[in-house]
Amino acid sequence: MTIESWPQPPTNIRTFKYPDDFPAVIHLWSTAGPGVHVGRSDEAREIEKKLQRDPDLFLVAEQQGEIIGTVLGGFDGRRGLVYHLAVAQNQRQNGLGDQLMQELERRLHSKGCIRCYLLVTKDNQPAINFYEKRGWERMQLFIYAKNIGEEATR
Repeated sequence: MTIESWPQPPTNIRTFKYPDDFPAVIHLWSTAGPGVHVGRSDEAREIEKKLQRDPDLFLVAEQQGEIIGTVLGGFDGRRGLVYHLAVAQNQRQNGLGDQLMQELERRLHSKGCIRCYLLVTKDNQPAINFYEKRGWERMQLFIYAKNIGEEATR
């Protein structure tokens, strides 16, 4: 038996636990590569606010107590949004990203969500391939952003 064919330990997909999971998730997002951009909205106080709305849409995948994947979703009552999907680099290509997305989509559907969006940077071809393979459609839109509030003027 080669190392590649050894069975993987079981993976558990569960709801994110704050504050316990926060350091590991931030580390995963920060080391996931160019596709995940950690910013002001990922700070602890912003995650706390997000969790007041729909904590069940923030999922982690863990293996033997270590967080190896995560997806952060949201639902505003009309549309869903996927904010961050990240899988540890040594855990990719084994279906974990697909499992996380399927569970997030299942949870969004159970809330009544009928349409969901996500953003991918133009140069992130692996992510583009991943999502298109799973039925996500590229839209021809312009994305606008604006920082709002006191910190935005500093």
